[in-house]
Amino acid sequence: LGVVMLILDINTVKKQLTMSMAINAIEDLLKMQGEHPTWIKTPERLVIPTFKDSDANTSGSHLSMPSVVFDGNNEYAVVKLVTICPDNPKRDKPTTMATITVSDNATGEMLAFLDGIYITQVRTAALSGIATKYLANKDSRVVAVVGTGGMAYEQLNAILTVRPNIKQVNIWNRTSQIAHKFQEKFRQAYPQWQVDFKVSENIAEAIKDADIINLATRATTGLFDASQIKSDVHINAVGAYQATMKEVSNSVIETCTSVIIDDAEGGLHEAGDLIQAHNAMDCTWTWDMLTGTLSDLVNKKVNIDLNEDKGMTLFKSVGAASFDAAVALKIAQKAKTESLGQFVEL
Repeated sequence: LGVVMLILDINTVKKQLTMSMAINAIEDLLKMQGEHPTWIKTPERLVIPTFKDSDANTSGSHLSMPSVVFDGNNEYAVVKLVTICPDNPKRDKPTTMATITVSDNATGEMLAFLDGIYITQVRTAALSGIATKYLANKDSRVVAVVGTGGMAYEQLNAILTVRPNIKQVNIWNRTSQIAHKFQEKFRQAYPQWQVDFKVSENIAEAIKDADIINLATRATTGLFDASQIKSDVHINAVGAYQATMKEVSNSVIETCTSVIIDDAEGGLHEAGDLIQAHNAMDCTWTWDMLTGTLSDLVNKKVNIDLNEDKGMTLFKSVGAASFDAAVALKIAQKAKTESLGQFVEL
C-alpha cells in the first residue's frame, strides 16, 4: 500500500496561516514545554556555509532543523530544510528558501510536505509578537521598522496584532526606494491596519520617538546607541543571525533592564549582537546577565511589570526548529481536517 502525503504549497499555507494562529501555536508549545520538558526534542541545527569560495555568489548558508514533538497522544518529527541566499532579492525571490516535512513517528510515514518560506517569516514574526506582548508598553503608539526585507512585513503585522493601538510606523532601509515599496506592499497585504507610514531619511529619525523598534538587517556593527532611543523602548532584533553580524550596539545591550532570547542554546553560537557584547573588553554585559528565554516569559518564570517603569527591553531571536514545528503541525492538522492541499500517493 502506498503512503498518502499531503502537499501544501505557499498559496495554500498563506490562505490558512494567520498571525494570531502562529502566536497561539507557539505560546501553546512553550507552555507544554514548561510542563513537560522532555516532550519536545530539538537538537542543535546543522549549519553549512555556502559559496564560501565563490566570487559569483554571495556566501549564505544551508540549515537542517529537526524537531520531535509529542503532544500527549501522538509524536511527530518535523524537519525544516533552509537555504539562505543573500543574492535572491536581485532575482525577485525571498532570501530565505525553505521546505518542511511532517512525519508520524509511530509509523514513520510522512504526513505532509509544506512550503517553509512563509511559515519561517510568520513564525519568526510571531516570536517577536509574543515578546512584544510581554515586554512592550501597552500604550505603545509608534513603531520603527529598520530593514525592510522579506522578514519585515510579517514582523510589523505581528507587532500590530499584539499592540493594535499603534498609529505611526517609521520605516528606514539603506535604499529608500525599497522602504517606499515596503509601505505600498504592506498597505495592500494588510488593509486591516490603519496606520500612518513615514519613510525616514536616516535611522536616527526613525527610532527617536519609537516605543517599539523592529530590526531585521544583515548589519555587522551596532546601528544606534542607547542615547538615541527612548528609555523604555522595546527592541525586537531578528537579523544578525551569525556571530560576525551585529545590529544592536553594546551600549543598548548594557542599558537594557531585560534581555530575552528565544533559544538560549542556539544563541551562544548565532546571536551575533550578544556574542560580541559578551566578548568585548569594554562592555559590561555577559551571558550570565541574560534575563531569560521566551519560554520563561510565557511560563511566568520572568515577570516584567508593564505598569511600572520597565526600562529598555530587548528580544533577540535566532529561531529554533520547535517553533517551526508548532506552526507546521497546526497547519498540517487543519489542512487534513478541512481537506486542503493536494494529496499524493507515494
